[in-house]
Amino acid sequence: MMIGRLLGIDHGLKRIGLAVGDPSGLVARELAVLTRTTNREDFERINRIASEQKVVGIVVGLPTNSDAQPGEYTQADTVREWVERFGEATHLPITLWDEQLTSVDAREISIRQGRNRRQAIDDLAARVMLQSYLDALKDGLAAPPDTQTKE
Repeated sequence: MMIGRLLGIDHGLKRIGLAVGDPSGLVARELAVLTRTTNREDFERINRIASEQKVVGIVVGLPTNSDAQPGEYTQADTVREWVERFGEATHLPITLWDEQLTSVDAREISIRQGRNRRQAIDDLAARVMLQSYLDALKDGLAAPPDTQTKE
């Protein structure tokens, strides 16, 4: 099933990790770590990178917190609000995907790659999250992004 390249985003308060899938939709690789500025500038940079990479959709990692109390404002709420604003700034479809444990996996990958312990791993977290989505797509456990262009 050919879906096209997808851009994975690991949203953080200080940095945004980016990863990109291959055109066949099978393999994700880390791409970049952006230091946050303003939403407008961040959205412009992400859209420019999405255009350069010729992506057809965006997958944003959604943190889950099973310990959150009803009515408690969580990091997931922050991400949902950011995605809502970003959705107004991009023509690409956005899919939210559970990013549980991606930081643990990303840290292990960074150690295997020999990265400095202080080096950001947001790009690796985006890669792990996007790979999880691509694997779920391949196994029929996730719906592909609606790649019909938004108006």
